[in-house]
Parts: sequence; C-alpha cells; structure tokens
Amino acid sequence: MTGVTFDAPTVIRTKRDDGRLSDAAIDWVIEAYTDGRVTDEQMSALLMAIFLRGMDHRETARWTEAMLVSGARMDFTDMRCDGRPLVTVDKHSTGGVGDKVTLPLVAAVAACGAAVPQASGRGLGHTGGTLDKLESIVGFSADLPTARVRQQLCDVGAAIFAAGRLAPADAKLYALRDVTGTVESLPLIASSVMSKKLAEGAGALVLDVKVGSGALLKSESQCRELAETMIALGARHDVPTAALLTDMNCPLGRTAGNALEVAEALEVLAGGGPADVVQLTVQLAAEMLNLVGVHGGDPAQTLRNGTAMDRFRALVAAQGGDLSVPLPVGACSETLTASRGGTMGDIDAMAVGLTVWRLGAGRSRPGERVQPGAGIRMHRRPGEPVAAGEPLFTLYTDTPERFGAAMAELDGGWSVGAAPPVPRPLIIDRITP
Repeated sequence: MTGVTFDAPTVIRTKRDDGRLSDAAIDWVIEAYTDGRVTDEQMSALLMAIFLRGMDHRETARWTEAMLVSGARMDFTDMRCDGRPLVTVDKHSTGGVGDKVTLPLVAAVAACGAAVPQASGRGLGHTGGTLDKLESIVGFSADLPTARVRQQLCDVGAAIFAAGRLAPADAKLYALRDVTGTVESLPLIASSVMSKKLAEGAGALVLDVKVGSGALLKSESQCRELAETMIALGARHDVPTAALLTDMNCPLGRTAGNALEVAEALEVLAGGGPADVVQLTVQLAAEMLNLVGVHGGDPAQTLRNGTAMDRFRALVAAQGGDLSVPLPVGACSETLTASRGGTMGDIDAMAVGLTVWRLGAGRSRPGERVQPGAGIRMHRRPGEPVAAGEPLFTLYTDTPERFGAAMAELDGGWSVGAAPPVPRPLIIDRITP
C-alpha cells in the first residue's frame, strides 16, 4: 500500500456506486476500522453499501483474508495426545432459531475420537448465539487463552470459546452488523464465518447452512451460493470444507432462548430430546468424522450410552460451569392457549426468533446484556394434535413489559387447522467441493 492514500468516504462511495473495492482498499479499511481510524458510523455506511451492492468473489476472498490477518491464528498441527496426532474438526451453523445442536454435537464428536476447537459467537439479529446459551450456565467462561484451549482439547476433546484475539476485525463488524440491519448479506456472512473459522485452526470444517424463513438468507439458491462460497474459501486456505443445507422454516426443537435451549440440549445428551435436534446432531457429527477420517465411533450411540454427556459435563466443568445449579428461567411467563382443537400447522421460525428477541434473549445495541432466562417453549410441534384450551406456547422474560411486543411478533406465525402441514425434509442437500 506504499504511496497509496485511502479515506473512508472514498471507499464508501466506491461501493455505494457499485464499484469494486481493490485489494489495497479492503486491506486499508479493515485495518483502519480495527484500530479505530474508521468510525462505527463510517463502517456502518460501508456495510450498508455492501449489503445493497454486494461483493464479487475476489472482493469476498480479500475481505476474508484481511479479517483473518487482523489477529492471531491458532495451530494444532503439532499436537499429540496419548501418543497420537490430534485430529481436529469443527462445525459452524449460519444461524437458526432454536438451534442448540452445537452443545450435544461437540460432545458426541469428542466421544468418537476427534477434537473440536470451536470459536463461537453471540446472538446475531433474530438468531441465537452459542456463547449466550452456554453463559446461562452458572460460572461458565468462554474466555480461554490458547494454552487452555490446547490442554482442553487433549483432556476433554473439545473447547467452546470466544474468538478473542482471533479475527478481531470480525468481532467488531459482527456486533455492528447486528444493530445496523446488515446481517443478511451473503459476502458478509461468508467472510465473517470463514475468517473466524480459519483463524481457529481446525483441520476441517462442516457447515450447517440454514434455508428458509428463519435463516439469515431465505432462498435455497442463495444458501447454496453461500455454501459454495464458503467451501471455496476453505479450499483456498487448505481447510477441507463441506456443507449441509438444512431446513429453517420451523424452529429446531421445542425451545428457543438461552437457558431453555441448554436444558433441551441436556435432554438430547441424556438420550432423549426432540427428534429433529437428535437427527441433525447425529448427521452433522457423521459428516465431521467422515471429513477427517475418524471412523471408530457412532455419534448416535454416544447419546444413548452417556459418553457424549460425560464429555459435555467435562467441557462445562473445565470452563468453570456448574450444571448442578438450576438453569435460570424468566421470572414472568405468559401462556398462549388453543382456541380450537385440530392439528398444529407450521410454526414460522422468523416469528419465533423475533418473539424471543423481543423477550430479551437478543440484543438491540452492541454489548447489550441478554436475559439468560428469556425465551419460548413450544408445547406442540407441527403435525401434532391440539385440544381446545391446551397450552401452545409459553413465553418467559424478566421484564413483563416486553410481552406485548413479543406476542405481536408471534401473532400470525402459527396456526391450528384440520389437516397437518406438508412435511419438509430437515436435511435438504449435501454440498462438497
């Protein structure tokens, strides 16, 4: 960049007017935003320009690389545990409603013999964040130094931690996108996911790309393009990457929120839980193990025999959490009951996600605290019988003044009818390089 001078307004105007950002311009703006020379207001304008105008594959690749080099990178290739090389693999979901799969998944994969170093994030828009969920466990800390992560991968087989020094540019942009209406941008999603995942040092990556009303991108064609873009970014950095396209028109499981989802994940780890959460957990675990050539275990069996639960408890304890303390539940609750009998129709994932956000489980400004006990319990799933007067949804919050706005979001997002809805496959497609 020697001899080239950049300024934020010029970079913003270039993208606003549908121009292509040069490699040097991208490098400059990411570095300048990370160290504070580009303000939040200026970056917000650039993010909106990218949201509206997009970025081509070259721009997206360079944006990803600029965020990747903004911080430290982890590397586990030198590690041996019990005399054997450490095999690492991770999974990332593009964001869903009720998606608590990471919790049982990481434990199941570890119980099968692979190690999972997972740099996770907080809630983004209407979608829940893994760290927000886990931090509803008393004492749980996601702030792990690299040495602790390495030790935990040997001792437990998994670590779930805040990105911290990894891709700090993404951490700032992630929070800003959440409150500026710029979450649902294909290049910004792809670069955010892959900069963080490449920095964490996993040997391979499986992507759970959500499709439907509750996903960040709604159409299957957009989601397929997102998956292909991220797979290409992985290949560019020699990280084998595959993806599943999965349905997110309906929430996963019967709960959405933070502590409520942890409780449901514990049900899955105890050999029970909702069938869709179990199915997706097992399928993603199989994909992860297959990608790194670990074939000695059955993920479904680890859920049935308690070995995955043992790994999860060990992970939580290693990170300061205490599962013996009851998980928090919102102090105030409202229950919506059926006015007629019939069959539960579709439940719109976006409506549920926004309901939970209104209840206090998500953020409306960067750094805002979330309510660990806020959320929703869905007493009936699509296709299940409903009797007049029985509960359909229970909403929880510590701030009862939120109920009005939350109920308004839920209104129209569900139905009870005479016939069951047309079933949709949970797993739509598998995409590989």
